[in-house]
Amino acid sequence: MVRQSLQDKKSVYGAAPVQDPVSSHTLAVIVDNEPGVLARVIGLFSGRGYNIESLTVAETDHTSRQSRITLVCSGTVHVIEQIHHQLGRLVPVHKVSNLTLEGTHIERELALLKVVGKKDKRIEALRVADIFRARVVDSTLESFVFEITGTTEKVDAFVALMRPLGLIEISRTGVAAMSRGKEGVHNGE
Repeated sequence: MVRQSLQDKKSVYGAAPVQDPVSSHTLAVIVDNEPGVLARVIGLFSGRGYNIESLTVAETDHTSRQSRITLVCSGTVHVIEQIHHQLGRLVPVHKVSNLTLEGTHIERELALLKVVGKKDKRIEALRVADIFRARVVDSTLESFVFEITGTTEKVDAFVALMRPLGLIEISRTGVAAMSRGKEGVHNGE
């Protein structure tokens, strides 16, 4: 009798359910700039257990008093579709665009990093900053504050290299994103 290997055996319970892959999506949301709007958007996420990886918001049109919320969230295709649909149903929301699905887009993040060090660590921090095109925006005899702009991956890489050189504080803006080409995210009315 030939013994079957574990790989050849099939489960008596059938095939395991196939899990949809989780991916990161960048959404641009045009909303009225009024009190409580951001809280309603955040409430939609927290009430359903969705996580926001990055969030930026600022007024973009003073005349019509509209703001743009750019958020990065992760989920399966179904979850992202739910988020998109539910955001669009909120009353102060004028337009929701999934920049990830709508084509190529540009993402940038700004970060300030405070690095404390002396002698060789100070010199190395300046060398690494130069490679990453980070600017020194404040300097003392024992510390630097660097400003870096780029993709989240670039900022993450810079942070990782600064940690052993005396990184003590980080402030990040979150992702700002915009689609490429002649089309833009405008009020859907």
